[in-house]
Amino acid sequence: MSWIRRITLGRDPRRTLTRVAVLTAVSILTFGWLLTPVRVSGISMEPTYRDSTLNLVNRMTFRMRAPRRGDVVAIRLAGPNVLYVKRIVALPAERVSIVEGIVQINGQPLIEPYVHKRARWNYPEVTVGPREYFVIGDNRSMRMVDHDFGRVDARRVLGRLLF
Repeated sequence: MSWIRRITLGRDPRRTLTRVAVLTAVSILTFGWLLTPVRVSGISMEPTYRDSTLNLVNRMTFRMRAPRRGDVVAIRLAGPNVLYVKRIVALPAERVSIVEGIVQINGQPLIEPYVHKRARWNYPEVTVGPREYFVIGDNRSMRMVDHDFGRVDARRVLGRLLF
């Protein structure tokens, strides 16, 4: 019986249990409040993020600064475990439209080097609310009806992707 205890707890059981407790606390803190793992599902963010890749969301980024245009963010939808990964293209109070596949902010075309292929989408101009962001995926070669994008309340933005 003592050899089983020695294998599971080591030579110094108190030290081993302390290490386990510290590791558990650090893991809960890190993955409960600071970082959230998210798996990309679908092709809407290709080629920046591939389908089925696992990434981490930094939940503290937007406590220190406001989201910026170009940030790739995780957005909470229905419940804590359903997240969308999208890119912010328009900030609060800006006017956004899509003309022939080109995103326009306040009437000016947005330079998006991360978009490689574009379909000829057309989306009427909307004004982003004071506590909203306009988000869209990087894969614009998809049909517009197959793509989820639009205005998102700032409270739904969970954080910024790290990788």
